[in-house]
Amino acid sequence: MKDILASILSGQILTEQEAAAALRMMLSGEIPQAQAAAFLAAITMRGIWLEELRGFHGVLRDIGNKVDFSDLAPIDVCGTGGDGKHTFNISTVSAFVLAGTGVRVAKHGNSSATSGSGSSDVLKYLGFEFTNDESVLRRQLEEFNFCYLHAPLFQPALKQVAPLRAEIGFRTFFNLLGPLLNPASPPFQFVGVAEPAVLRLYRYFLETTPTKFALVHTRDGYDEISLTAAFDVVTNDGAETFYAEDLGFETVRAEELRGGENVEEAARQLLNILRGQGSRAQNQTVIANAAFAMRVAKSEFSFEECRERATESLQSGAAFEVFSKLINRRDAETQRENK
Repeated sequence: MKDILASILSGQILTEQEAAAALRMMLSGEIPQAQAAAFLAAITMRGIWLEELRGFHGVLRDIGNKVDFSDLAPIDVCGTGGDGKHTFNISTVSAFVLAGTGVRVAKHGNSSATSGSGSSDVLKYLGFEFTNDESVLRRQLEEFNFCYLHAPLFQPALKQVAPLRAEIGFRTFFNLLGPLLNPASPPFQFVGVAEPAVLRLYRYFLETTPTKFALVHTRDGYDEISLTAAFDVVTNDGAETFYAEDLGFETVRAEELRGGENVEEAARQLLNILRGQGSRAQNQTVIANAAFAMRVAKSEFSFEECRERATESLQSGAAFEVFSKLINRRDAETQRENK
């Protein structure tokens, strides 16, 4: 590890193999915590390069638990986080809206390291029981068009570095890897990123995979389509820039997207929006994200068709029905087991 650190500090880029070797050493506990912390800090300060991302990704992909839903062709809807905007759980609500249109969603997510209101925090509070049982997750996808893949259940090796990550207190390359490590390896991905540099990095990475993707970044710093400013959408076919008005929406204000101060408030917001009680700004933002995600999985539809279907899912209660059936199914199964 000392040689690798010296290479980084001298300005060199690690090869894919060197990056993979460094991460394996960290996860095995072979190196002192001080060296591991120095490695994370050095990569963070210098910035991660594509070869390094591939090396780290390859290690975690190899050692992680996996599920196979290739015959169901789901999409993942997630964001990198880290934009500091403290919005409501836009990607989570959008995922349920998408499932309400009939598109299958295998959503990958985690708890928040800062706000306590990440997708896993909110869903757990609302009664979701996380599992890595492939048969259970498959049944949810088939019956409800939605399953949730709680990241720690699929990457148990990361427990080795969890205390260190918590102690150093800043975001590292592990945060960038999350959206690329969905254990179902879905053929479709809709990912929000907070920084233009990460947008480019993800684009270069995903272009070398079979994934059909859309990456979105709003230019005032959101890791989703916020409708607060112009936003960029990068797909396998190229890049476009949009304004809310281009798509039949209105520009919204940042304060209109503010999330709850704690998990209870965040959960209440999510339920209110799914029940059709969201504000105009909240609804528009969710529909915009769901519509662009649908365009990835259903390229035969125009954006207008996708927007209409997403609107119908939210307004008709179809999205809330997906959520309710998932919760009720869990409760029913628990009752049967206790008899």
